[in-house]
Amino acid sequence: MSVVVANPSASDDYFRFFGLEQRFSIDLATLDKAYLAIQKEVHPDRHARGSDTEQRLAMQMATLANTTFQTLKNPIQRGLYLCKLHGVDARLETNTAMPAAFLMKQMDWRESLEECEEDLTALELLAQEVDQSKRDTLAEIAQAVDGAKNYPRAAELLRGLLFIDKFALELDDAISALV
Repeated sequence: MSVVVANPSASDDYFRFFGLEQRFSIDLATLDKAYLAIQKEVHPDRHARGSDTEQRLAMQMATLANTTFQTLKNPIQRGLYLCKLHGVDARLETNTAMPAAFLMKQMDWRESLEECEEDLTALELLAQEVDQSKRDTLAEIAQAVDGAKNYPRAAELLRGLLFIDKFALELDDAISALV
């Protein structure tokens, strides 16, 4: 029995691996279907009676499918991967420069969180604002990548989205503490 994958030669391009177009905006249901089809084909249990080489290849392909799926499923990881494919390193570890307006918004959110940490209604309103900001940023990233092909701008937006996500987790924790 040999291991069959939709496009094993596309392992250097996660989108091609799943038969998807290189876009930030992807249909997650299509990604799920492609992932399940490949996993069904390469699952190590399916190749338990194969040769050592076939078993090893099946395991490698299953691992690759998991890695590619997790990368493409997460919008931040997908965006960073697209930037990398197009030669743009977001330099998350070293580049923390953000536009002044974004930094001011972050400071406002932090102050609001501190001021209303005991007020569930106020925290829920803040959560709605943060969620809207996240949706707006995701739309901007989609435009930067899929529309303008402006990967440096997408990388900047992705760095901002990391800040938004981190704050959203802190806000969720504060809300959970009151519920």
